[in-house]
Amino acid sequence: MNTAPAFRSPTGFDLAPPAPEQRRALEASLTPDERHVLLEHGTESPFCGVLLENKEPGAYCCRLCGLPLFRSGEKFDSRSGWPSFTSPVDESHLQFVEDRSYGMLRTEIRCARCGSHQGHVFDDGPPPTGLRFCINSVSLRFVRADEALPDPLGRGDRLGG
Repeated sequence: MNTAPAFRSPTGFDLAPPAPEQRRALEASLTPDERHVLLEHGTESPFCGVLLENKEPGAYCCRLCGLPLFRSGEKFDSRSGWPSFTSPVDESHLQFVEDRSYGMLRTEIRCARCGSHQGHVFDDGPPPTGLRFCINSVSLRFVRADEALPDPLGRGDRLGG
């Protein structure tokens, strides 16, 4: 029997969505603030996220499914009030969705594996990409460089270099 996932990212991560029972269990673990942002596409207030000032080496993973989205080396202080990054771990780990809410045109960022809302991307970031991935702290789970990635779906994914 072939148990290979239908789609792996270029960095080797299984991007198949969680099974319905896995999704229910993951959603049940969320706080009301996490639920509001991740599932209802809300936002946290600026300058209050717990990861805003974090400078430790490591990875920033999707709070819901554990997929690594950003590395600490790509994080920068945008003075926007939310954790900001110049590029993702792997572009295929993100979905880019047109967002016309609040009378403006923006690009929403969602986790490619579970579809949870992460934040938005703007074209006013620093070199070399010129991008600013502006992400809600409650959408992320920080994993220090010396720790194993979260694996709530039991897929055994590993983040290289």
